Amino acid sequence: MAKRITVALAGNPNSGKTTVFNNLTGSHQHVGNWPGVTVEKKEGSCSYQGYNVRVVDLPGVYSLTAYSPDEVVARNFIVDEKPDAVVDIVDASNLERNLYLAVQLLEMGARLIVALNMMDEADSRKYRIDAEELSRLLGAPVVPMVANHNQGTEELLKKIIKVAEKEIPVKGLVINYGREVEEEIGSLEKLISQDGELSQKYSSRWLAVKLLESDEDITKKFKEVKAG
Repeated sequence: MAKRITVALAGNPNSGKTTVFNNLTGSHQHVGNWPGVTVEKKEGSCSYQGYNVRVVDLPGVYSLTAYSPDEVVARNFIVDEKPDAVVDIVDASNLERNLYLAVQLLEMGARLIVALNMMDEADSRKYRIDAEELSRLLGAPVVPMVANHNQGTEELLKKIIKVAEKEIPVKGLVINYGREVEEEIGSLEKLISQDGELSQKYSSRWLAVKLLESDEDITKKFKEVKAG
């Protein structure tokens, strides 16, 4: 019996995410809405090397700050469903803007793979991107792709399987916010780690940062867990 794994596709609008989704799933896909909202939900599947890969196409977002329904849907799926791998589709020709989302995903503790899409566009602009060095800096695997020519799809699938099976470690990313903020983060982390339900569901550091940001969605969930 094929082993089932779940992968979420994230990315900025116009990063080629839909093309990657279509390349992975072909005709094995369906469209609906996320529960409780009018945001479109696309799911598909593919079989690869004895695995049944469920692919969930998250709404295209620039960040996970939860200021819009799309951002809330994308973030909640990653936090609540804990997919086996999260693929962030990045426009290689606009790397700086696109990597903001990747950094947020790493801070969340997502098991991230960066799909470096539109490499042909980057080449045409004379950009030279060292994928290995980028992978080292991010602490996550990076796969160069040209999705509209279906280049890199099989390599992406290989990385998805290896990350899902924890054959490739994803280190995550810790950003130093300065002494005063770090002290507050540390204090909150200690409190969060003492709560078994909270520490199991969330990265304690990520939750601490969101609480300090007065993130409404996360603050509400935090209070619900504490009240329960």
